[in-house]
Amino acid sequence: MIISDPVVLPDFAAGAVNLASARLCAKGIASSDEFFAPLERMLNDVPASFDPDLYDDNGKYMDGWESRRKRVPGHDWAIVKLAMPGRIYGFDVDTRYFTGNYPPFCSIEAAFVESGDPGEATVWTELLAKSPLGPGAQHFFEMSGRDKVWTHLRLHIYPDGGVARLRVYGAAYFDWSKVGADEEVDLGYVFNGAKALAWSDAHYGVPDKMLGPGRGLNMGDGWETKRRRGPGHDWAIIRLGHPGTLRRVVVDTHFFKGNFPDTCELLGAFLPEAGDTFSAADIAASEAWQPILSRQKLQMDREHAFSGADLADIGPITHVRFAMHPDGGVMRLRLFGIKA
Repeated sequence: MIISDPVVLPDFAAGAVNLASARLCAKGIASSDEFFAPLERMLNDVPASFDPDLYDDNGKYMDGWESRRKRVPGHDWAIVKLAMPGRIYGFDVDTRYFTGNYPPFCSIEAAFVESGDPGEATVWTELLAKSPLGPGAQHFFEMSGRDKVWTHLRLHIYPDGGVARLRVYGAAYFDWSKVGADEEVDLGYVFNGAKALAWSDAHYGVPDKMLGPGRGLNMGDGWETKRRRGPGHDWAIIRLGHPGTLRRVVVDTHFFKGNFPDTCELLGAFLPEAGDTFSAADIAASEAWQPILSRQKLQMDREHAFSGADLADIGPITHVRFAMHPDGGVMRLRLFGIKA
């Protein structure tokens, strides 16, 4: 399926995380050639851009990975270490702005390497057979088998050319069997399988960013909504990485100084059968979920920790609705608890 300017992602991307996200520390570790543009650009999270007047020492500056014109037999390839081990639902091979220099075909292999990077003995499995690509477009490929866990991909392009972005939609794999019954873990961490499924607004940054590693790099590394000019407030529905009971909540407004929310609150629900998409009716019903954290005043550029009597014990939950009043930005949301 080829989409040149998609408004809605394909169904397989619903509830999925981009396992090839540079923001989440995916890395390009090897390539046959990157003469015109380095491999690392292909993993950038922001959409590719184009400046018709920008050139570098090797020629036209392209926002992606681009090899030189091949004058010998063979084809070019690149190896990517995924941000986290995961199951793959599908790919987006984006040739945006590559019009006379796109590869006519691509294929993708995957490998699981328990530690380190692939070597000569690594076994590669073909996930995407050689498939046609077009100029300046996003190409979505859905995977039928989703049971296996992978750590690395090898993208082949035939014979040469450029790819603006590679997105790998899937689910993070975390071995919950290794977590003790009373061991505290972040149930809302993206590397542990958590995912934002619905939200009111994401003008400056999607809620998934709140679930990422560390405290954030800058103001653009968190969830931020536009300024609300009418009634209401902003919210996000998050599926936990595993059903569990919350023990501690951390709301971090790091870097948000003139645009932090005035207050926040947290609701929860146990919905083990819920899918990866929420209908309008589901979203409306989430307003009546059970309160876990009542409205709390927030301050700028600060970690706010809540535990003990701050949190209502509503038992095991699978989803939370995090609300900020009326709008603004939150860098990180940590949902520490024990698995159910």
